[in-house]
Amino acid sequence: MKLSLFNYELPKKFIAQTPIEKRDQSKLMVLDRNGSTNPVNYNFSDLPKFLNSGDILVINNTKVIPARLKGYKKNTLAKIEILLIEKIKKKNYKSIVKNAKKVDVGDIVIISNDLSFECTKIEDDGIRFFKLIYEGQEETALDRYGETPLPPYIKSKNRSERYQTIYAKLSGSSAAPTAGLHFTRNIFKKLEKKGIEIIEITLHVGLGTFQSVKSNEIEKHKMHEETYIINTEAVNRLNSALKNNKRIISVGTTSMRALESNFKKNKFHSGVFQTSIFIYPGYKFKVVGGLITNFHLPKSTLLMLVSAFAERKYILNAYEFAKKNNYRFFSFGDAMLIL
Repeated sequence: MKLSLFNYELPKKFIAQTPIEKRDQSKLMVLDRNGSTNPVNYNFSDLPKFLNSGDILVINNTKVIPARLKGYKKNTLAKIEILLIEKIKKKNYKSIVKNAKKVDVGDIVIISNDLSFECTKIEDDGIRFFKLIYEGQEETALDRYGETPLPPYIKSKNRSERYQTIYAKLSGSSAAPTAGLHFTRNIFKKLEKKGIEIIEITLHVGLGTFQSVKSNEIEKHKMHEETYIINTEAVNRLNSALKNNKRIISVGTTSMRALESNFKKNKFHSGVFQTSIFIYPGYKFKVVGGLITNFHLPKSTLLMLVSAFAERKYILNAYEFAKKNNYRFFSFGDAMLIL
């Protein structure tokens, strides 16, 4: 399948540079998954009216870490920027590096007088592995010297505190699960009152989610692994929901990928896992019956996933509808509900 099939034109004016003041006042486009009706405009605060008592809403409670660090290479003083994308073990990280060709095994990148990174391994595509050198807790070091890794298309840095869901708990992501940014305590109260069950899982967003597709044939694209966690309580509730034929609705593509990866031998399983699942048109969904998601970049694996859940042309037509109705795109933008 050609990469060009997932391209669309998007003038810069549609790219949301800042979050809307009230999270749940973003727009919500409601789509029939089968494409039998035209898209309809609502506000995200209207979400509860489209869900039914007994529905299961699965959210990703990962927390974005201050994963971007700026420093310089010891000896040459060359400027180096590190983006931490996965914690391998204590004080050891897989990273993407700007000016990666300047960083080889054994090189030291100095962030401050008391924090530096030693390169321990190199891979293609600017990937480097680092050992963090710091006398103290690594979380303290990152909080002190790291920056929130806003996407490169967001030029405004003054609202980085909003690049986090209100239910973020487990630190480990280098990007936010942006479909969850629209939720407020008030919405959760309305959902609970209506009898909609909320289940938390975790997928730490890394390179697998945001790496661009370089191959003209999308089947040749290889997803990088990302870590996801489903605890015993969540598994029991998910398996009970399936047994009772309840509808499972994924909040975001990350929750979707974790759920679809985990479901094997007709049930969910608890534990810590790795997934490199690549969902694109032709994929047969096993458990997810609804999706809440933002509007994604052209030619991205996220757009391909959405185009697998609902027909590609229908999704691209919905994107054109969104432009005509002044929707805001990407991380700080508006949302769609596909049922």
